[in-house]
Amino acid sequence: MSAYGGDKKVIPALGKNRALGYHIDVMSGIRRVILIVLDSVGIGALPDANQYGDQDSDTLGNTARAVGGLRLPNLQKLGLGNVHSILGVSPELKPLAAYGRMAELSAGKDTTIGHWEIAGVISPKSLPTYPRGFPQELIAEYEQRIGRKVLGNYPASGTVIIEELGAEHMRTGFPIVYTSADSVFQVAAHEGIIPVEELYRICRLAREMLRGEHNVGRVIARPFIGTPGAFQRTDRRRDFSAAPPGPTLLDHVLQAGQTVWAVGKIDDIFAGQGIQHAIHTHDNMDGVEKTLEAMEKAGPGLIFTNLVDFDMVYGHRNNAQGYAAALHAVDERVPELLNAMRSDDVLIFTADHGCDPTTPSTDHSREYVPLLVYGALIQSGVNLGTRVTFADVGATIAEWLGIQPLQAGHSFANEVLCRENH
Repeated sequence: MSAYGGDKKVIPALGKNRALGYHIDVMSGIRRVILIVLDSVGIGALPDANQYGDQDSDTLGNTARAVGGLRLPNLQKLGLGNVHSILGVSPELKPLAAYGRMAELSAGKDTTIGHWEIAGVISPKSLPTYPRGFPQELIAEYEQRIGRKVLGNYPASGTVIIEELGAEHMRTGFPIVYTSADSVFQVAAHEGIIPVEELYRICRLAREMLRGEHNVGRVIARPFIGTPGAFQRTDRRRDFSAAPPGPTLLDHVLQAGQTVWAVGKIDDIFAGQGIQHAIHTHDNMDGVEKTLEAMEKAGPGLIFTNLVDFDMVYGHRNNAQGYAAALHAVDERVPELLNAMRSDDVLIFTADHGCDPTTPSTDHSREYVPLLVYGALIQSGVNLGTRVTFADVGATIAEWLGIQPLQAGHSFANEVLCRENH
């Protein structure tokens, strides 16, 4: 029995269709949702992508073509190939999940606003970006606050800028400040020159400073190690996000007396708001492990996971082969996630934006994201079509959990529930 009375492991292993006669002991309603964001796994340019320079972006489709086809048998069986044309991932005649895709209604293509929108907060105005670097008066104030000069202050790839300025950083002790096409203030430092806790401290100072018109989505600590010509970023990155501008799904879940477990950088993205248990992770596989641990321990409510490697390690570095390998690795873990589900669980796979590793840009891309919804109480094979906003996920979860409705999003809760449970 689970901690709150639900039976475990009554859902068949992936590939064993309910239609083949497997009995599933369902309960009266959904009591827990596991929401997994495959960070940056977009599935094709949005109609307004040309406004962002992303009209040719298709993270999954282009990656598949670049590597001669993807092999994702478990996500395929859930219905990923029914959502989008992906070389190597065929449509299923009887997909095990409900499936669809979602458009982003918020302005932008940033991790922060993508997650906020999933959780029910639409951002009609994009967060500030700095294509020519930060204003000099802002940098001067930051230098005064941290008591040292900074290097850089221009948009760059994180791996490129540490190669360009890493040696000077090691010589002077000055941190490297840079940005990108996203709303970010990034601070890179060698762990042997500026210890990680000190890097976190000066990033918190930046977060305190960046308010009002300069309220960037995230201040990101980017520690690295190594020697000139062989620098390597470490997994001790931390994000210091702006607080959501209003109550999110997470707040509503907690207010209803249920639990919120945040796995990966979810705690950072929501600035700790609405989170009861925060678990930071090292990489995708650690993220899956920590999600499985949360599924074992957590009671009714929400387990919210971000698997960041697709974006951070491969998308931003235009590494299509690595991106494909990361997809394969997560796909292999899908059966473990399904087998760990309880009879009143629902598992959702989605994403927050794209980051096409095959285009010249190293930045996020404005794309549709996949939507796969699976559980003992979920009707398999339901085509959810194209949702107009990521917030439909949050609205649906709120309805399933019986909590206060969100201000944005249209619930598809009843569209996917098994008929005998209506």
